[in-house]
Amino acid sequence: MITSEIRDGLLGAGLDPTYVTDLVARTIAEDLDGGVDATSVATIPADQRSTLDFVSRATGTVAGVWVGAAVFAYLDCSAIRVVLDDGSRVVRGDTILSVSGPTRTLLLGERTALNIMCHLSGVATATSQWVDAIAGSGARVRDTRKTTPGMRVLEKYAVRCGGGVNHRMSLSDAALVKDNHVLAAGGVAEAFRRVREEFPALAVEVEVDSLAELEEALAAGADLILLDNFTTAQMREAVRLTAGRSALEASGGLTIDVAGDVAATGVDYLAVGALTHSAPVLDIGADLRPEED
Repeated sequence: MITSEIRDGLLGAGLDPTYVTDLVARTIAEDLDGGVDATSVATIPADQRSTLDFVSRATGTVAGVWVGAAVFAYLDCSAIRVVLDDGSRVVRGDTILSVSGPTRTLLLGERTALNIMCHLSGVATATSQWVDAIAGSGARVRDTRKTTPGMRVLEKYAVRCGGGVNHRMSLSDAALVKDNHVLAAGGVAEAFRRVREEFPALAVEVEVDSLAELEEALAAGADLILLDNFTTAQMREAVRLTAGRSALEASGGLTIDVAGDVAATGVDYLAVGALTHSAPVLDIGADLRPEED
């Protein structure tokens, strides 16, 4: 199972080693489906040993390296070297992770490690591109709950690796009053009042789709206000009207092409669901070579 070094690496990244180990166990079991790696068993001697290098094939930001390392620790490979830590910027040809051990074992863990690292590095790379696009504005890029089922913890971690910040992790750690809540409660102020009354210590964000609703949310005392599908002109007016009484978050169909303009309005956050639901993977390859003596 995972070594103390890998455990410390995961903890240092803010990841629960038990959660990661369970994820790795499920994915390895999914690959084997109760059997064996037929191709490797047939073609590779049981005593053959090799080194597997994970190498970036493109420019980007890496994330999930410690999770990739945990894959091989779970498979009892002891010679695991994290070459570049999560959050590192890479170019084509950079070695990210290197593992030595039985060749069959390396190839058993190869796809699981690649699936995780390529996906999380894609999220981190997309996030870093958004962060770069609004650099110097004072605004922050933030994710949403539009995550892959079962992967939220890791995807939100990858956002942090790319320089973004996290919105709520779950429905219980913050309240977000959206249009359906407003409709069900009979208005913005009433929806906010009910949440504040039921959960007085919880941060409450309110979604608004007009300046009139913004005024209502401000009067109610919202901690954070989400400006849904506002134009940049409306965002500037919202910033003026708010005058620091609440933090403001822009949301709704934002693209990186307009990120700078949106950030320049003075909003505090840009909510970008695409960071997790649409990020292309970062191309990472796995190169096998003879194990060094």
